[in-house]
Amino acid sequence: MLKEYSLDIPEMLRYAERWAYSRNPDYYDFDALGGDCTNFISQCIYAGGAVMNNTRDVGWYYISPADRAAAWTGVEYFARFMLTNKGAGPFGSIVPVRYAMPGDVIQLGGRTRFYHSLLVTDVINGIPYVAAHSRDTFYTPLTAYSPYRVRCLRIRSARRE
Repeated sequence: MLKEYSLDIPEMLRYAERWAYSRNPDYYDFDALGGDCTNFISQCIYAGGAVMNNTRDVGWYYISPADRAAAWTGVEYFARFMLTNKGAGPFGSIVPVRYAMPGDVIQLGGRTRFYHSLLVTDVINGIPYVAAHSRDTFYTPLTAYSPYRVRCLRIRSARRE
Protein backbone atom coordinates (compact mmCIF):
# COMPACT_ATOMS: atom_id res chain seq x y z
CA MET A 1 0.00 0.00 0.00
CA LEU A 2 1.28 3.47 -0.88
CA LYS A 3 1.86 6.02 1.86
CA GLU A 4 1.37 9.73 1.22
CA TYR A 5 3.91 12.21 2.60
CA SER A 6 4.82 15.88 2.32
CA LEU A 7 7.76 17.12 0.30
CA ASP A 8 10.55 19.16 1.86
CA ILE A 9 9.92 22.55 0.23
CA PRO A 10 12.94 24.25 1.90
CA GLU A 11 15.17 21.51 0.47
CA MET A 12 13.65 22.02 -2.99
CA LEU A 13 14.44 25.73 -2.74
CA ARG A 14 18.01 25.09 -1.52
CA TYR A 15 18.54 22.77 -4.49
CA ALA A 16 17.13 25.40 -6.86
CA GLU A 17 19.44 28.06 -5.46
CA ARG A 18 22.47 25.76 -5.65
CA TRP A 19 21.89 24.69 -9.27
CA ALA A 20 20.01 27.61 -10.88
CA TYR A 21 23.10 28.96 -12.65
CA SER A 22 24.94 25.71 -13.21
CA ARG A 23 24.20 22.05 -13.90
CA ASN A 24 24.26 19.10 -11.54
CA PRO A 25 26.63 16.60 -13.20
CA ASP A 26 24.33 13.74 -12.13
CA TYR A 27 21.86 14.85 -14.82
CA TYR A 28 22.18 15.55 -18.52
CA ASP A 29 21.82 19.17 -19.65
CA PHE A 30 18.95 19.21 -22.15
CA ASP A 31 19.44 22.83 -23.26
CA ALA A 32 20.65 21.74 -26.70
CA LEU A 33 17.65 19.42 -27.09
CA GLY A 34 14.88 21.96 -26.56
CA GLY A 35 15.51 23.17 -23.03
CA ASP A 36 16.46 22.08 -19.54
CA CYS A 37 13.67 23.81 -17.61
CA THR A 38 11.47 20.84 -16.73
CA ASN A 39 14.51 18.64 -16.05
CA PHE A 40 15.59 21.26 -13.48
CA ILE A 41 12.11 21.39 -11.91
CA SER A 42 12.02 17.58 -11.67
CA GLN A 43 15.43 17.61 -9.99
CA CYS A 44 14.17 20.15 -7.45
CA ILE A 45 11.11 18.02 -6.65
CA TYR A 46 13.27 14.92 -6.37
CA ALA A 47 15.64 16.79 -4.04
CA GLY A 48 12.59 17.62 -1.93
CA GLY A 49 12.08 13.93 -1.26
CA ALA A 50 9.81 12.73 -4.05
CA VAL A 51 10.41 9.17 -5.18
CA MET A 52 10.54 8.39 -8.86
CA ASN A 53 7.70 6.58 -10.60
CA ASN A 54 9.44 4.07 -12.88
CA THR A 55 6.36 3.19 -14.93
CA ARG A 56 7.60 3.04 -18.52
CA ASP A 57 6.17 5.64 -20.88
CA VAL A 58 3.86 7.32 -18.37
CA GLY A 59 5.97 7.58 -15.19
CA TRP A 60 8.27 10.26 -13.81
CA TYR A 61 11.89 9.11 -13.58
CA TYR A 62 15.43 9.75 -14.72
CA ILE A 63 18.11 7.08 -15.05
CA SER A 64 20.09 8.49 -17.97
CA PRO A 65 19.50 10.78 -20.95
CA ALA A 66 18.35 7.76 -22.95
CA ASP A 67 16.35 6.18 -20.11
CA ARG A 68 13.95 8.71 -18.65
CA ALA A 69 10.26 9.43 -18.64
CA ALA A 70 8.92 12.15 -20.90
CA ALA A 71 7.37 13.68 -17.77
CA TRP A 72 10.83 14.26 -16.29
CA THR A 73 11.83 16.68 -19.06
CA GLY A 74 8.73 17.63 -21.08
CA VAL A 75 6.55 20.56 -20.02
CA GLU A 76 3.18 19.09 -21.07
CA TYR A 77 4.09 15.53 -20.01
CA PHE A 78 5.18 16.83 -16.60
CA ALA A 79 1.84 18.56 -16.04
CA ARG A 80 -0.11 15.52 -17.22
CA PHE A 81 1.80 13.25 -14.84
CA MET A 82 1.46 15.57 -11.83
CA LEU A 83 -2.27 16.07 -12.41
CA THR A 84 -3.15 12.41 -12.98
CA ASN A 85 -0.62 10.38 -10.96
CA LYS A 86 -2.33 7.86 -8.67
CA GLY A 87 0.80 5.80 -8.04
CA ALA A 88 4.23 6.37 -6.52
CA GLY A 89 5.84 9.77 -6.87
CA PRO A 90 4.68 13.36 -6.65
CA PHE A 91 1.23 14.60 -7.60
CA GLY A 92 -0.60 17.89 -7.57
CA SER A 93 -3.36 20.10 -8.83
CA ILE A 94 -3.82 23.39 -10.61
CA VAL A 95 -4.27 26.46 -8.44
CA PRO A 96 -4.79 30.08 -9.51
CA VAL A 97 -1.47 31.90 -9.93
CA ARG A 98 -2.62 34.50 -7.41
CA TYR A 99 -2.38 31.73 -4.78
CA ALA A 100 1.13 30.62 -5.79
CA MET A 101 3.49 29.74 -2.98
CA PRO A 102 7.10 28.53 -2.71
CA GLY A 103 7.48 25.04 -4.16
CA ASP A 104 4.74 25.49 -6.77
CA VAL A 105 5.56 25.02 -10.44
CA ILE A 106 4.49 27.72 -12.87
CA GLN A 107 4.28 26.84 -16.54
CA LEU A 108 4.22 29.43 -19.30
CA GLY A 109 2.27 28.87 -22.47
CA GLY A 110 1.53 30.21 -25.90
CA ARG A 111 -1.78 29.95 -27.71
CA THR A 112 -1.49 26.20 -28.36
CA ARG A 113 0.89 24.68 -25.82
CA PHE A 114 2.84 25.28 -22.64
CA TYR A 115 6.58 25.64 -23.23
CA HIS A 116 8.42 26.60 -20.01
CA SER A 117 8.50 25.43 -16.37
CA LEU A 118 9.61 27.54 -13.39
CA LEU A 119 9.81 26.89 -9.65
CA VAL A 120 8.28 29.45 -7.30
CA THR A 121 10.95 30.45 -4.77
CA ASP A 122 9.05 33.25 -3.01
CA VAL A 123 6.01 35.47 -3.29
CA ILE A 124 6.36 39.18 -2.55
CA ASN A 125 3.34 41.50 -2.65
CA GLY A 126 1.44 38.88 -4.60
CA ILE A 127 4.16 38.46 -7.24
CA PRO A 128 5.75 35.01 -7.55
CA TYR A 129 9.53 34.93 -7.81
CA VAL A 130 10.95 31.99 -9.71
CA ALA A 131 13.98 29.86 -10.51
CA ALA A 132 14.51 28.17 -13.87
CA HIS A 133 16.90 26.64 -16.38
CA SER A 134 17.07 27.29 -20.14
CA ARG A 135 16.94 30.97 -19.30
CA ASP A 136 18.87 30.42 -16.08
CA THR A 137 17.49 32.43 -13.22
CA PHE A 138 16.94 32.46 -9.49
CA TYR A 139 14.64 34.81 -7.60
CA THR A 140 13.29 36.54 -10.71
CA PRO A 141 9.79 38.05 -10.63
CA LEU A 142 7.22 36.32 -12.81
CA THR A 143 6.48 39.77 -14.24
CA ALA A 144 9.81 39.50 -16.14
CA TYR A 145 8.03 37.05 -18.49
CA SER A 146 5.33 37.78 -21.06
CA PRO A 147 3.48 34.52 -21.71
CA TYR A 148 0.12 34.21 -23.40
CA ARG A 149 -1.05 31.76 -20.70
CA VAL A 150 0.15 30.78 -17.23
CA ARG A 151 -0.75 27.81 -15.08
CA CYS A 152 0.34 27.03 -11.55
CA LEU A 153 0.78 23.45 -10.36
CA ARG A 154 0.78 22.86 -6.63
CA ILE A 155 2.72 19.68 -5.95
CA ARG A 156 0.49 18.54 -3.09
CA SER A 157 2.64 15.69 -1.83
CA ALA A 158 4.01 12.35 -2.94
CA ARG A 159 3.45 8.65 -2.43
CA ARG A 160 5.87 5.78 -1.83
CA GLU A 161 5.81 2.13 -0.81
